[in-house]
Amino acid sequence: MKPIHFLVLAAFLPLAAAAQTGAATAETDGQATEAPAPFAPVAASEVAFDSLLYVARPVVVFADSPNDPNYLRQMELLAENYPALIERDVILITDTDPATLGEWRKKLRPRGFSLVLMDKDLKAVIRKPLPWEVREITRAIDKFPLRRQEVLERNPAGR
Repeated sequence: MKPIHFLVLAAFLPLAAAAQTGAATAETDGQATEAPAPFAPVAASEVAFDSLLYVARPVVVFADSPNDPNYLRQMELLAENYPALIERDVILITDTDPATLGEWRKKLRPRGFSLVLMDKDLKAVIRKPLPWEVREITRAIDKFPLRRQEVLERNPAGR
């Protein structure tokens, strides 16, 4: 690519980003609709366990305190690549209060810091005692049987 082409592309890139954010609010039937809520962690107390069956793939992060260094590191690693998690229908659930024995803690029984990857059938597939990068999480999710089936349904030529 010639240097001048690169400069022209770099000059128009911010304009393209602004156009996308402006297009996020679309007009339908004369009413403005807001863009979908951004991907963010959800407290375990706000999500019913059974409500996610075959709807979303829970990635649950447990810690004994919101100041746990492993918890803080895990949340930093996850924040680096939310789009990869969104693509895999992930819902990020956090629980940093072991005193409140909620539904998620009763079902998954974590000890200290714990990262639990679950499939859409709500079965815990992988448990990790240390933080994982999004790349490792997405590769593990891509090996789940239900995820493989989803990928084949989206792209049948890949069989």
